[in-house]
Amino acid sequence: MPNRFPIRTDLAVEARETTLSGSEAESISGVVYQQQEEDGGRIHISRVLVKNEKGAKALGKPKGNYLTVEAQDMWKNEGGIHREVSEALAHQIRALLKEAGLKKSSSVLVVGLGNPEVTSDSLGPQVLGNLRITRTLYADGKISGIVPGVMAQTGMEAAEIVKGIVGETKPEAVIVIDALAARSVKRLGTTIQLTDTGIHPGSGVGNRRSRLDAETMGIPVIAIGAPTVVGAAAIVYDAVESLMEEVDEAERYQMVKDLVEPKLGPMIVTPKDIDDRVRRLSFVISEGLNIALLHDAYTGA
Repeated sequence: MPNRFPIRTDLAVEARETTLSGSEAESISGVVYQQQEEDGGRIHISRVLVKNEKGAKALGKPKGNYLTVEAQDMWKNEGGIHREVSEALAHQIRALLKEAGLKKSSSVLVVGLGNPEVTSDSLGPQVLGNLRITRTLYADGKISGIVPGVMAQTGMEAAEIVKGIVGETKPEAVIVIDALAARSVKRLGTTIQLTDTGIHPGSGVGNRRSRLDAETMGIPVIAIGAPTVVGAAAIVYDAVESLMEEVDEAERYQMVKDLVEPKLGPMIVTPKDIDDRVRRLSFVISEGLNIALLHDAYTGA
């Protein structure tokens, strides 16, 4: 009997929390975890480094860096937190780009994945709407962008469209923005994940398409995402766990399994104020990108 109800998440930090626990999380070969706080503790930054295949198998995530920026007030317009989070995000973006060997003069293609007609899936297109596109304006620091739409609208996978654009315009890196799925409702609108492992478009709702990563694109691919949905099974499990703490773990697992599988299936849920949360997240991410890609500090040299 598994010790946790098998609910998927796109966040490496949650995969670590649910798959590994306590001292095991610190000692398992192939997974390194680091954390720090900024802005007086209002911003929490963590890094999960999956070093080898053992670590990848343990977390169910490809090898690479997973950086998470969390702030409980991120989705609110209070205390100037947006600028601080954007600057923290920019610092993490610059670190990943520098590690990939890029400099200030590098050209970057930013891809906004998702369906603009579906609020919980519109993060990518909204970020592109706020991004400063400079490819036709400057010789250095060229930024281009594309919203490739979804397969139901275009008849093409996003990876096919992006690969064609990469081949024609020759950017030196791709940054992909997409909505994700979380394990916990507390991370909706409060968490942003960055990774140098790329992304499976549509994975947040179990509709995985061809992967966008360094192998398929031939250049570094950085994925930035924020969770906007949670599986109904996760909410049910957490409710049962909090109400029945005295019940054996195996019994709770079976109870939720019996309830969820025949009645809820793969249902996902999102907050009623998701439109406001996605809008604020899109501003935070686009500002972070603008700072990282256009600021002088981006050179790292």
